Amino acid sequence: MNFTDIFSKIRKRQSSPSEAPNHWVKCPNCHALIYDKEIQTCFNVCPKCSYHMRISAAQRIELLSDEGSFVEFDTNLEAIDPLKFVDSKSYKKRLAEGESKTGRKSAVISGECQINGLKTQLVVFDFSFMGGSLGSVEGEKIVRAIQRAIISKTPVVIVSASGGARMQESTYSLMQMSKTSAALKLLSKEKLPYISILTDPTMGGVSASFAWLGDLIIAEPEALVGFAGARVIKQTIGADLPEGFQKAEFLLEHGLIDAIIQRNEQKKYLSDMLKFLGGK
Repeated sequence: MNFTDIFSKIRKRQSSPSEAPNHWVKCPNCHALIYDKEIQTCFNVCPKCSYHMRISAAQRIELLSDEGSFVEFDTNLEAIDPLKFVDSKSYKKRLAEGESKTGRKSAVISGECQINGLKTQLVVFDFSFMGGSLGSVEGEKIVRAIQRAIISKTPVVIVSASGGARMQESTYSLMQMSKTSAALKLLSKEKLPYISILTDPTMGGVSASFAWLGDLIIAEPEALVGFAGARVIKQTIGADLPEGFQKAEFLLEHGLIDAIIQRNEQKKYLSDMLKFLGGK
């Protein structure tokens, strides 16, 4: 066998560039290259500059809940297409793509867990499913989580990561803003704590409803939080906007949120605050 044959066999066994595993992650802030296992152990926080990259809903649950304590509810709920909506794609196709991408039927995971031993109803948005948009199923899952909290006398924690209300459901989606807000009013009457966690991004109808109704509202560093985009606001009011006005740090400075908490400190902070607010 000559060298040409040997090298040909080696090339066949090697993965193509598109198939080769990528073991490095580039921080979008400081541009440092970080080994993927290192960034995973830090829950996607850059060890060089502490920039908080986005994480999956599953990672978020792992971060906040005690090991093995999370029990998911309402997994059978799935969206229908009442308006037969079509833009560049049909709504049904977008739902199928979201399910294929995430393995789930909606942008919300809701369940019950322990947070440092405190029984809690935990709701987490999955931005990978249609940008974490709020539709009828997502609103229903939030309301059911609140109802479970009232029955079991437990607190509620909602982690938002969303582009806003789902346009493919039109008014059905917008109704979820009032529906979830009304459910939280019932929770408040029972004097049960609700903590809202704003992550990057929390926008649109989500920010305009339950995300801002927490007894305590916290955010991650540099999280983008607002209703409309900066360009739309500027065109509407015809004025220049303050730099970084939709970042968590600006919101904290102006009293719109209560705290900015690093990701690795969130679990302890939550359990401390839930105890302070009356969680048992």
